[in-house]
Amino acid sequence: DLDDYKNVGIRKMKRQENNDQKVDKKHTTPLSLIAQAFEDLSDLIKKENCENRINLKDLLEASKNFDTLSSVVDFDIKNNTVKSPGSHTRNLRRVRQGLDLIKELFQNFLSPEKLTLKTAATTAYQKTCAPYHSWAVRTAASAGMCTLPTREQLLLNLNETDKSADKEMRRYIKASIDVIKIIDNLYISRGIKLDW
Repeated sequence: DLDDYKNVGIRKMKRQENNDQKVDKKHTTPLSLIAQAFEDLSDLIKKENCENRINLKDLLEASKNFDTLSSVVDFDIKNNTVKSPGSHTRNLRRVRQGLDLIKELFQNFLSPEKLTLKTAATTAYQKTCAPYHSWAVRTAASAGMCTLPTREQLLLNLNETDKSADKEMRRYIKASIDVIKIIDNLYISRGIKLDW
């Protein structure tokens, strides 16, 4: 439940304060905050050994009516609204695709070829989201890729070096795998295909 999640976060913060090898607050970057959030969520999932349960207390809309992702999916199954526009289950699927998009983007960005951000993002989008988007959305996404900053500009904007970005992106990749897997298992365990 929410208290378990808070306790995991509190324990991690205390460990971080006591560990001289951890980065201090003045070196906190957006990537390190993202990586830490997903590590906390991944730890919670592993701690509770929850194949079908992630707490939703912090998600704005669904948290008003549901305690777990399982209950969200079960509600939409019962009401035959799993794939209906605006359903929480459909929105969860979109969030899952976004998490996968970021994971793929980071993996591409970290490739030995030192891809440009545009190439890394385009390849990630084509693999994770493009198969499910309409022609109009794919065209808009393609146009948007042209406005992405250079690799160097991105690192500067994120207050990262190649080395620090590598570390934080790898943390996110590792932690996001657990979150993506738990969401996928919610669908698979209920006979809902993942190709939508």
